[in-house]
Amino acid sequence: MSVKKVVLAYSGGLDTSIILKWLIEKYGCDVIAFAADLGQGDELDGIHKKALETGAVKARVEDLREEFVRDFVFPAFRANAIYEGQYLLGTSIARPLIAKKQIEIAADEGADAVSHGATGKGNDQVRFELAYMALRPDIKVIAPWREWDLKSRSDLIAFAKRHGIPVPVTKEKPYSCDRNMLHISYEGGILEDPWTEPDSKMFIMTADPQGAPERPEIVEISFEKGNPVAIDGERMSPAGILGCLNKIGGKHGIGRVDLVENRFVGMKSRGVYETPGGTIMRTAHKAVESITMDREVMHLRDGLIPEYSRLIYNGFWYSPEMRYLQSMMDMAQESVFGTARLKLYKGNCTVIGRKSERSLYQPSFATFEEDDVYRQDEASGFIRLLGLRLRIEALVGKSVQ
Repeated sequence: MSVKKVVLAYSGGLDTSIILKWLIEKYGCDVIAFAADLGQGDELDGIHKKALETGAVKARVEDLREEFVRDFVFPAFRANAIYEGQYLLGTSIARPLIAKKQIEIAADEGADAVSHGATGKGNDQVRFELAYMALRPDIKVIAPWREWDLKSRSDLIAFAKRHGIPVPVTKEKPYSCDRNMLHISYEGGILEDPWTEPDSKMFIMTADPQGAPERPEIVEISFEKGNPVAIDGERMSPAGILGCLNKIGGKHGIGRVDLVENRFVGMKSRGVYETPGGTIMRTAHKAVESITMDREVMHLRDGLIPEYSRLIYNGFWYSPEMRYLQSMMDMAQESVFGTARLKLYKGNCTVIGRKSERSLYQPSFATFEEDDVYRQDEASGFIRLLGLRLRIEALVGKSVQ
């Protein structure tokens, strides 16, 4: 494949540092290193300089934090997306935005190819490339892990040493990390043994729950159309909301998850995640939904969450079925206005209150005390009609015995 200029999704980590140099050697092309600022913090320090020193003709660092939370995280959380009951999709939901920006930069810079650092065993290769196809089907795609003869992380470390490329991964600390405003994921190395407990020093976003504050903290989160808009009455931007919840949740050890998930390519994978703000946000959102969402709408929506979450996990963010499902999810949020009050304490996030001017919860109907709005004797006819088919089946069964 002939390539003149490629836009590389560049993190400055082990894989993409090697890939940058490898692309130049393999294809003799110009490489534009693109780093998406999704809230990695100090991980981006010096990344511009490092990319240029490694051989990139240009390095672009784009601040995408607000767009990431507003247009990707919030839509997913409006749908209560969660993969296999545990994973809040922190890595999965970031890939379509990175791919989208890569395509935009390729058009801006006159590049004829894009490249990513995903391995041939993982999910990210699918997520990136399905997005490329949906957004610019004619773009050339280079996936080095499917081309080169480097077979392991150890091979990459050796390659880096030969070329004088500094990398943040060593043989003593071989697991890889992916960080953004929503979460940090850890995988590989000692974590590949699902029986091995993660090193407590590994965690970055969250305190050890055992060492978290001895006093619980109360936080109130307000929602409009399913989106969080304020914390303790103070309105903030989407990224401001998530950043604040990360800080509060991290202090109390909220949002650590250790799981074995099913990758799209067919194998199982062990991952450890920190998602403090997202865990709080989802808990609060469900609490407000519980008093504002119609029962049948909620049950119908809940039945769609597994499929919606699989679409994100498997890389179909830009698919027609995703657009269809998102429109349904958002329609279900039209009445979700209100505030949830939560107690945070040593890794636990507990709902202790919820209120809304649009609440469907009416004490006058639900009370166990005397009321004048509900006739309890009317339940007899309701139950008899519900049980009619059961009675008929039982009668027929007895008649044929």
